[in-house]
Amino acid sequence: MSPKSGAANASKTPPAVSLLSGGIAGGVEAALTYPFEFAKTRVQLRTSGHATRPQNPFLVVANVIRHDGARALYKGCSSLIVGSIAKDGVRFLSFDLIKDAFKDPETGTLSALRNLLAGMSAGVVASIFAVTPTERIKTALIDDARGAKRFRSAPHAVRVIYAEHGFLGLYRGFAGTTLKQAGATAFRMGTYNMLKDYENSRQVAQSTATNFANGAVAGTITTYATQPFDTLKTRSQSAEGASTVEAFRSVMRDDGVRGFWRGTTMRLGRTVFSGGILFTVYEQVAAVLNPVFRR
Repeated sequence: MSPKSGAANASKTPPAVSLLSGGIAGGVEAALTYPFEFAKTRVQLRTSGHATRPQNPFLVVANVIRHDGARALYKGCSSLIVGSIAKDGVRFLSFDLIKDAFKDPETGTLSALRNLLAGMSAGVVASIFAVTPTERIKTALIDDARGAKRFRSAPHAVRVIYAEHGFLGLYRGFAGTTLKQAGATAFRMGTYNMLKDYENSRQVAQSTATNFANGAVAGTITTYATQPFDTLKTRSQSAEGASTVEAFRSVMRDDGVRGFWRGTTMRLGRTVFSGGILFTVYEQVAAVLNPVFRR
């Protein structure tokens, strides 16, 4: 084994560290940025009857606070936090395992294409095991809070949806969610890893500020590249639910092609901060856990 190869193996992140660090980072990120997600989801959902449809996500926030109080901005938050813990734990674990299998044993780095493929694979795994059902509940809770108010809590929403639609009801929007997760994880994790590899090759110190900046850049690229999938996912996972094809048709009917980028401003606000928070927390937690799990 060459010295470079030995260094590359020594730098591998233990699976337990990837899982725990990713889960903790996902929970922290979800809790801190949820109002952005709430407003973005409201903007993307359809409005029944002849009511005026919201156009500005910032107005959505102001109206919700005025009519329902600030606490209403956290409707469905518990579902997203639980989902984010599971999603990011699985996503970081999958990405690190796939990345280690793909990377050059001499340099310990990946090509741009392999970075994206590793992220895409991790996104599919996360969508199947965590993201789709938790996003379905979160979106249904936000949608339901606008009108019928049938769901008393996230567990109650699970019971109602299961009773009405069966197990597959929790996987409404699976196609859109998986497309979004595959694309989002490919761009977010891939971009972040490419930036980190680039900086390491030029001896740029990895600090909290560097981690946050890299995560924010990755979040910005991810938002614009995957927004159409996010809009389809939201329409599919409303309280009533819809197929991906029905969601596509409803967006085209309501707003045309531009409708697929509805909510971009609010999602961008969230993903810039969430990318920075997610990777910063991940790196900090991993730094604490690595020595423990490498003993």
